Amino acid sequence: MVYKDLADIIFPNAKDISYYEEKYPSRNLKEGAMVLRVAPSPTGNVHIGTVYQALIAKKLAKQTDGVFFLRIEDTDQKREIDGGILQIIDTLKNFDLEPDEGMISETEEKGAYGPYKQSQRKEIYQAYAKYLIEQGKAYPCFCTPEELDEIRAKQEAAKIRPGYYGVWAKYRTFPVEDAVKKIQAGEQYIVRFKSQGREDRRIKHKDIIKGNVDFPENDQDIVIIKSDGLPTYHFAHVIDDHLMGTTHVTRGDEWLSSVPLHLQLFYELGFKAPKYAHTPTLLKSDNGNKRKISKRKDPEAAASYYQEVGIPSLAVKEYLLNIGNSSFENWKRQNKEKTIDEFEFQLNKMSVSGALFDMVKLLDVSKIVISRFSAEEVYEQTIAWAKKYDAELLKLLENKDYSLKVLGIERGNKKPRKDIAKWSDVKDNIDYMYDEEFFKKAHNYEYQVISDKSDIDKILTLYMEKYYNENDDKQTWFDKIKELAGEMGYAKEVKEFKANPEAYKAHVGDVSTVLRIALTGRANTPDMYEIMQVLGKESIKKRFEKAMEK
Repeated sequence: MVYKDLADIIFPNAKDISYYEEKYPSRNLKEGAMVLRVAPSPTGNVHIGTVYQALIAKKLAKQTDGVFFLRIEDTDQKREIDGGILQIIDTLKNFDLEPDEGMISETEEKGAYGPYKQSQRKEIYQAYAKYLIEQGKAYPCFCTPEELDEIRAKQEAAKIRPGYYGVWAKYRTFPVEDAVKKIQAGEQYIVRFKSQGREDRRIKHKDIIKGNVDFPENDQDIVIIKSDGLPTYHFAHVIDDHLMGTTHVTRGDEWLSSVPLHLQLFYELGFKAPKYAHTPTLLKSDNGNKRKISKRKDPEAAASYYQEVGIPSLAVKEYLLNIGNSSFENWKRQNKEKTIDEFEFQLNKMSVSGALFDMVKLLDVSKIVISRFSAEEVYEQTIAWAKKYDAELLKLLENKDYSLKVLGIERGNKKPRKDIAKWSDVKDNIDYMYDEEFFKKAHNYEYQVISDKSDIDKILTLYMEKYYNENDDKQTWFDKIKELAGEMGYAKEVKEFKANPEAYKAHVGDVSTVLRIALTGRANTPDMYEIMQVLGKESIKKRFEKAMEK
């Protein structure tokens, strides 16, 4: 009895691999076009690392007129969570990283190289597993869990490398006839790859990011088809990347040690291997040490976190691009009007070591990104966020025309306001602009330098009675505050006060502070002239009256 007979008994209905080679022809793309994928498992909440990988893959595909596709690797069905696939699809959509091909819902897909869900490709993997068995490159293994534990215990006792290889591979040389008898008797088995590698030999490999690396050859007889008929990750992704025409695989550097096995599988199956680029691990600084960012310890490790707190997806992507290519930050500074699509991302410019993920820096980036938004964009995105996460804010923004004026303060000029890092910041940053909120709160009215109550009352009264005119331009408005300061015995210019502090009680800046705090209850706000223009005379008057009562 020969290997082909064994293969026919194990996979009687499997098609010849030529069927799939014809069904999935090489992609007709221009030279240099890159085909990349993101291939998460629906076994937990989506990690920010998945967004990072998707961003890189989509960027490279787009800038080379290639293809970016989403493949769902769901062969580990015991660990799959409810709604896991939809969560992956929604995450990519939320970050504007929708694929050219792949799953678009839990049951639908687009593209000619599917199914894009591994659990639906079972017959394909079995055809290639059958081919390997026919070639004598794979075999059934009947080891029970207890036998595998026993092998491992013996290896540990002898202090040798654990695994199923060489003399420890019990069924590697098992006679075909005996294997057939066991199968016909209904014994459970899995299919293993028969490795021709030797640990004392090394392979050399050029990684696009890591450069030249070398490893011992793989000599482990890994499982390729599990007892449920589904493949392991190692086997499935090799076949998928071949049939789907993947040219480049970008993945975390924790997979670097799997390169010898994966290249070996490509070679033994007669496939051309894609180019590999192992991206640096996302790290977090923790009490002076660096560790891998963790969903268990770090809320920001979950991709959903950014939507929940309201950090715009564009800000997250700009930050991740800066982690990926350090040249991005300078490029963006010099090309403020250009979109991130116009930046040329380069794999060989990625860091070889781990990339530090810093939330403080990300929030700074987000402030800059939001500062470039128009009032309309800020309003629409805040409303969309508030509908899900903040009913009070939604109610506050009911009057769209007024809210646009509020959000338009210090926006669209050379130095726009940078006080909003996320949509969850908006309420605290603008609620004082709404009378119903402002008059609800008890304000401390700490006026800083000027503390005399009669002086404060006089500044507020004089301003409204003598100096306020809602039609004044900004320069006229400020000149009048200077006049008010002079009338009250304060220096009209800060430099005058600094030159002769004994001659004045304080200066025009301190007078402005009194107006600002009476007006808003805050010492730090955006431009006071613009605030007054939005509030209008009646609101200003009522606020000053409240301040004087206090």
